[in-house]
Amino acid sequence: MTVPIKADAETREQYVSNIIRVWDSASYAQRARGENWYPTANQLADMMSEGHTIKGAGVIAALSANKSWGENIKLANRAFDSGKASGHFGDAIRKVERIMSGELPDQVLPMDIKTGHFYRCILDPTDPDAICIDRHAHDIAVGERYGQRSRGLGARGRYALMAHVYREAAQRLGELPQVVQAVTWVVWTEQIKGI
Repeated sequence: MTVPIKADAETREQYVSNIIRVWDSASYAQRARGENWYPTANQLADMMSEGHTIKGAGVIAALSANKSWGENIKLANRAFDSGKASGHFGDAIRKVERIMSGELPDQVLPMDIKTGHFYRCILDPTDPDAICIDRHAHDIAVGERYGQRSRGLGARGRYALMAHVYREAAQRLGELPQVVQAVTWVVWTEQIKGI
C-alpha cells in the first residue's frame, strides 16, 4: 500500500513522531556524520567540478536516482573526468549533458521532487526549505521498510506530504530539514546494513 497523498492529522503526527524517534536513536557519531553530510557533498561537488559548485551539485543530483551514494559519486566523477555522462538511464544522461553544457540545473531538474531538492541541499546545505525525500526518508517517516514496493514519490502531492512532515519534525527539533533527513538517513541505512 502506498502512502495516501492526503493524510489526516493523526497520520501526519505519526510520521513526525517516527522521524523524531529515529533522530533520537542516533549515536553521537551518527549525528555528526549526518550533520556533515550535505556540507561534505557540497565540497565534493565543488572539487569534482573544479569550482563550479552549481554544475557539480546538478550533475550529482541528476545521477542520483536508484544509485547508492558511492555509485552516484563515481558516475559524477567519471562524467567530469571524461566530459561525458554514462552508466545511467537515458533521461539522467541527457540531464547531465545539458548541465555540463552550461544549462542551469534548476532549469533541467524537476525542482519540486527529490532530484531538485537533492540538488538544492548539496548546493546550499543551509537552505531552510530544501528537503531530499528519497526511499529511505519515506520509509523512516512511515515507520516501515518498503523494500522494492513503490513509494509513489514521483507524485508531487505525496512528495509534498513527506517534505511537510520532515519540516515539522525539524521545526520541533530546532534543526534544518536537510539535517534531520541526513541524520535519520545515516541511522536508518546503518540499521539496514547491520552496522
